[in-house]
Amino acid sequence: MSSVVGDSITVVSLGAGIGAQIDGINLREPVSALSKAQIMSAWMLHKVLRFRGQKGMSTQQLVDFSRLFGELDRAPTPANKTGKPYLADFPTVTAISNIVVDGQPIGGLGAYEAEWHTDMSYNDHTPSASILYAIEIPPSGGDTWFCDMYAAYAQLPAELKARIAPLKCVHDASRNSAGMLRKGWKEVTDPRETIGAQHPLVRTHPITKRKALFLGRRLNACIPGLSLEESESLLNTLWSHAVRPESTWVQQWKVGDVLVWDNRCSMHRRDAFDASTRRLMHRTQVAGDRPY
Repeated sequence: MSSVVGDSITVVSLGAGIGAQIDGINLREPVSALSKAQIMSAWMLHKVLRFRGQKGMSTQQLVDFSRLFGELDRAPTPANKTGKPYLADFPTVTAISNIVVDGQPIGGLGAYEAEWHTDMSYNDHTPSASILYAIEIPPSGGDTWFCDMYAAYAQLPAELKARIAPLKCVHDASRNSAGMLRKGWKEVTDPRETIGAQHPLVRTHPITKRKALFLGRRLNACIPGLSLEESESLLNTLWSHAVRPESTWVQQWKVGDVLVWDNRCSMHRRDAFDASTRRLMHRTQVAGDRPY
């Protein structure tokens, strides 16, 4: 663990190459140009940033902070029976929660485990960043894990790098990160029938120009041009390599935590938690580009 002190904030490294805490800043107030520059520099280096002690942050303040990272996407359509947004007054904010009020969930993903994934990778243009703010957390469980996809690529054997360099992967759009079938989508059991965007297995970060392994999510993924057996074998190899414990960092949430992660060079997953307890997060995402 190391610390770097700037003119206004402190950056404390939390993991082995991924994850840092930003201290000395109040996100309920406007962020200065100097602090923004320091935050962006730390983000490019650490991939995931944590801001603690932001309890009481309003939804508008979350939106204002999120816009430091770029233009915000509209919140994804909820996978609920009504299809109505969870926060109608804030079209760029969604709720992640297991809380039910009057028989209706107030957020998505429930209390389930969310498997390793990159947010919205099944779209042609994928978000550059995701921001998650903790409003209520359970006594235990619900931790969020991150893995470093720069390191995943850099540590591949040379022959495997050469093999995957020209290959793309189809990112299945039918299910969310908890494995639930999205509203209006057809059940897919054969990965060769997957519907979703095709992206290179190795992508270039548009800012750092570094290469990262880009896997999206495992379920129903498929590599065009390979037989199903070859595709499954290669993807299994890449996935087991990418999520090795030495390349991961875990966020154990506290109320008031704000996390920002770079979807272009990291993946994440969430532990399940006791469904009888309450968890409420507000989430934004920053528009990105087509991976290349």
